[in-house]
Amino acid sequence: MFSFNLFKGLRRWLTVLALSGAATLAQAAPVSYTVTAPDGVSIAVQESGNPDGPAIVFVHGLLGSHLSWDAQTNSPLLQRYRLITFDLRGHGQSGKPERADAYTDGRRWADDLAAVIAGSGARQPVIVGWSLGAAVATNYLAAYGDARIAGAIYVGGVIELKPDQIVPHPEIYRDMTSADLKTRLDAENAFLKLCFETQPDAPTFDRLLANAALASFDMQRVVHRMTVDAPTGLGAMHKPLLLIYGERDALVKAGPSAQRAKALDPTANVSVYPGAGHAPFVESPDRFNRDLAALVDAVALH
Repeated sequence: MFSFNLFKGLRRWLTVLALSGAATLAQAAPVSYTVTAPDGVSIAVQESGNPDGPAIVFVHGLLGSHLSWDAQTNSPLLQRYRLITFDLRGHGQSGKPERADAYTDGRRWADDLAAVIAGSGARQPVIVGWSLGAAVATNYLAAYGDARIAGAIYVGGVIELKPDQIVPHPEIYRDMTSADLKTRLDAENAFLKLCFETQPDAPTFDRLLANAALASFDMQRVVHRMTVDAPTGLGAMHKPLLLIYGERDALVKAGPSAQRAKALDPTANVSVYPGAGHAPFVESPDRFNRDLAALVDAVALH
């Protein structure tokens, strides 16, 4: 059985060796492990950065995985923090249940995030939720409140899966659930391109596209029906919440989504990145990483 305390001790030892010159590594090597959700789904977790630093838990969006956060986990600015990523159910290396209610019940996604926080032993982490990952964070708040977290950033955040907040792309979403593999893969390609106003370099895009193809077909068919209890979740948020949207987001309606979030949590702050699309943390990583570090440092003082 995996021992988290042993894992932390090993990482500290590796870091001390690196700092003393006894090893060439500047930081402890990234470590991967799994936690188990209450319904039995295995959740793949990854850690890097400083194991003793303030914790950040990253929650990726639809068709993503922990690889979505490479511009953060590889950022020199963020290496002083404990960087925790994981693959949502139905994505990446996490379990892919076949039952529809494993994806339509928003509480299950909330429980996954809770399992990652508990299983990692992270104390008062800042949660960073991208796109659908923001809805996961909101469902976590609805189920567990904000007592175990220090704050949150929603980036390109889905507040509710409602037409007034989501840009319509009916053909793409229809084809993403096609039984024909070519049709589905072409739709996933089109969906991924919509995530960026400025497209990533070819190797990055190819990796993210391959990553998208790993996502569960069962999940894609029903995830649009995932319940999101935004009134309860954001109504329970009393810690700092920063909403970051790209000015040219092609998937989420930034203005209506931000307005809905602020109606539920009037203390939330909003930042719009000019020229960016749905993934500002990829398109404007330096600015995003500075904003993230500023929030983490601010809440760490309290």
